[in-house]
Amino acid sequence: MAGVFREGHTKRPPRNRGRIVFEDQIKQRRKRLPLLALGGIAIALAAGWALKADAHPGDREHAHILEAPLAGVRNSYWYDYRSDVEEAEIELRKDLRRAKSAQDKREAWAEYNRELRDARRDYTKEMVERGYILRPRGEVVVGE
Repeated sequence: MAGVFREGHTKRPPRNRGRIVFEDQIKQRRKRLPLLALGGIAIALAAGWALKADAHPGDREHAHILEAPLAGVRNSYWYDYRSDVEEAEIELRKDLRRAKSAQDKREAWAEYNRELRDARRDYTKEMVERGYILRPRGEVVVGE
């Protein structure tokens, strides 16, 4: 059987030894560690601020959506208002999906807010005209 194996075939592979590290390199790494930690924290904070700036502005930033009809009357104007709100939400989703930059997203939100304000103003105007709600005293309307 000795002739079947080539000579040296059963030798163990050499041990993998780590690099030789000098003490000067270790000291330099220890000096850099606090700077790297501060840099990592700064990057994390910057990323957080960037994400927050690009996020939805929140409920306080856009026109509020009515959850219940004015004066408790469910009529065609209420259903028109609700359909306008749903249409605005659908349009917002489409615009945000197509947005390629932060400016596109801001424009989509601005358009959404504008549509919500218009829908609420139209609904309120119709309810005032029908006599379901009274216009507050002291309010001056020009150009309606």
